[in-house]
Amino acid sequence: MTPLFRRAQKKPPAERLVTLIGKPGCHLCEDARVVIEKVCAEVGASWEEKDITRDEELHRLYWEQIPVVLVDGAQHDFWRVKEERLRRALTA
Repeated sequence: MTPLFRRAQKKPPAERLVTLIGKPGCHLCEDARVVIEKVCAEVGASWEEKDITRDEELHRLYWEQIPVVLVDGAQHDFWRVKEERLRRALTA
């Protein structure tokens, strides 16, 4: 009998991608960037930043939540990024 639900295979941190969605001049985005840079450097994960003012779809989806943090394309956090929570998500 096969299980109905399968757990996703764990990826090593080096194969994970964190995306920061923000906008220029946003102090919460700056705070989030500091946390993301630190945690990704510690665990070896990659990260990227996307400007919500240059992407209509991101603007529509996330405007009221910026900064938004995605881990491997799935929403992880918004407004405030917690260092320990991000570290756990990348290493669990």
